Amino acid sequence: MDELVERVDAQDRVLGVVSRSEAVREGWLHRVGVVVCRDDQGRFLVHRRAEHLSRFPGRYELGVGGAAGVGETYAQAAARELTEELGVRADVRLRFTFLNRAGLSPHWLGVCDAVLSEPIVTDPDEVAWHGWLTEPELRRTLRQWTYTPDSQEIFDRYLL
Repeated sequence: MDELVERVDAQDRVLGVVSRSEAVREGWLHRVGVVVCRDDQGRFLVHRRAEHLSRFPGRYELGVGGAAGVGETYAQAAARELTEELGVRADVRLRFTFLNRAGLSPHWLGVCDAVLSEPIVTDPDEVAWHGWLTEPELRRTLRQWTYTPDSQEIFDRYLL
């Protein structure tokens, strides 16, 4: 069954409820929450998406996240995805939102952050690899590896 999301306008106000596939197909704005994960040494978590995923298979990604369900905040969506994909729970806080036009369809992206202190147990159906990178290592890999379309903008805005 297709997940339901809230269709929103250019000011991130709710217009109604639609299926996620319909929102993507029609180019309707909806909400996506992601979390940028750091460890206690300040390193960034980067992961490579599983090869069989329909969206950006095999690409590296800075944020862990997904579409916000009906009535779900950006932080709630990011926290849920963090648990589903990495098997951890953490305090997730919203840092900023922006209208993201990179990727499959335009959407409002709520970028959160969290410090992870417990071991990660990735879902192999979602994550093929993960590692902790320092800021200079992340800057280098953003130029050398194939990342999802929004990872660079997330990183740039996160450092502001």
